Amino acid sequence: MTADGGRVVALCGGVGGAKLALGLSRILAPRRLTIAVNTGDDFSHFGLPICPDLDTLMYTLGQVSNPVQGWGREGESWNVFETLGQLGGETWFQLGDRDLAVHLQRRALLDSGLSLSEVTANLCRRFGILHPVVPMSDERVSTVIETGDGDLPFQHYFVREQCRPVVTGYRFEGVDSARPSPGLLAALGDDDLAGILICPSNPFVSVSPILALPGVREGIRAARVPVVAVSPIVGGKAIKGPAAKMFSELGLPVNNQGVADFYGDLLHTLVVDQGDRDETLRARCRVHYCNTVMASLDDRIALARHCVALLGIAVPEDR
Repeated sequence: MTADGGRVVALCGGVGGAKLALGLSRILAPRRLTIAVNTGDDFSHFGLPICPDLDTLMYTLGQVSNPVQGWGREGESWNVFETLGQLGGETWFQLGDRDLAVHLQRRALLDSGLSLSEVTANLCRRFGILHPVVPMSDERVSTVIETGDGDLPFQHYFVREQCRPVVTGYRFEGVDSARPSPGLLAALGDDDLAGILICPSNPFVSVSPILALPGVREGIRAARVPVVAVSPIVGGKAIKGPAAKMFSELGLPVNNQGVADFYGDLLHTLVVDQGDRDETLRARCRVHYCNTVMASLDDRIALARHCVALLGIAVPEDR
């Protein structure tokens, strides 16, 4: 490990993950942080490759995200989709005009023969992002939500059906034959790796697709570095998204115990919101309490500092 503390790999989903990733980017230099992003949510819409979690992270780090929604572009316009609706087209998945430009360029770059990793690096450079952002895989892995009414592609469940169906299970189509991206493999195998951080993303559909890739869990264990996860559950609820609903419907307690049970012996430390100190936790790992609700940039930076310290990495206060 180098004198400045080594590299951190952050496993990241959408909105919650992007918030913590932004905090990490403010205290860790680009050479010390790799952000590996879930692509199980990706799908093709109107022939365009839509990468919701990658885009949320890219817009957040590029400082162009919608601060109210936490996803999408700030100052967005909707002329294309308004016209599409008038023409009788599908509008259940909203794509703003600025957002569409990104998907069009991604389509063009992929069609030119570039991998998703190469395309992501290209787009991130255009947004002025210096920290390495890597998709979990360059190959298609599709999250499917199993419900009592039949199977649904993730975006149909999440956006079109607004998470209403009762979840009975989930699976990741294509994961067994997919390979982790070169950037993720290189980061996990880096001799300078100091720790792995699991962001407060949905464990089932944002983190599990990454962990399910062949060799990823094995690579994490082989690295022999601390693994810290931030719980996405606060006060028995999820800050964002259907995580709490999924915990309940899949028979897990809707609390931090459920998160601890889900990750099991993979973790060295679980970070829990300070408001949940009264919850009885029988975790096999260490539990650290602090504020995990990231309402402001200062909150995101503060939580990032807690997490990095738990990985045993010192960060100067002026960063």
